[in-house]
Amino acid sequence: MRKKALFIIPPERFNETELFTPKEALERAGVEVTLASTKTGTITGDYQGKAEAEVLFSDVSFSDYDVVSVIGGSGTNDYLWGNEELLKKLKQAHEQKILVSGICAGAVTVVKAGLLSGRQATCYPVDVQINELKAGSVDYVAQHVVASPDIITGDGPDGAEEFGAALVKALQ
Repeated sequence: MRKKALFIIPPERFNETELFTPKEALERAGVEVTLASTKTGTITGDYQGKAEAEVLFSDVSFSDYDVVSVIGGSGTNDYLWGNEELLKKLKQAHEQKILVSGICAGAVTVVKAGLLSGRQATCYPVDVQINELKAGSVDYVAQHVVASPDIITGDGPDGAEEFGAALVKALQ
């Protein structure tokens, strides 16, 4: 059975490298990737790149996927960090043993879901994100990827390739 990934992006201002690099890595490995957001259709990234959100994340069952990944970008802070429905669905996915992951501001979303308390994680190395990790009782680690069997976090565009490789490895 083919593996499936759900990538969640904000309704505007996602980071293109953080989306397209791991998405391509997964697709090369034969994983089917679905893009979801708070709206469907064309979404414009931080650098005017375009992506098509196929579904509303609220309309899909995360249990239909092998991995759920929250992608960063400046819109993630504004639209996903405080999205209670998303945070609830991430918690449920984790409880159902689905791999949960986040890159850059997406890693902070995973922290805000309460999934990394007392654990190590990474995020983009700026104070606003590092402080969110610390507020969630998370030990910030300055590296591209922090991978455990149930949660993977990535730091941002510079670590997007390594993040994609970690997702592929986890799904093998």
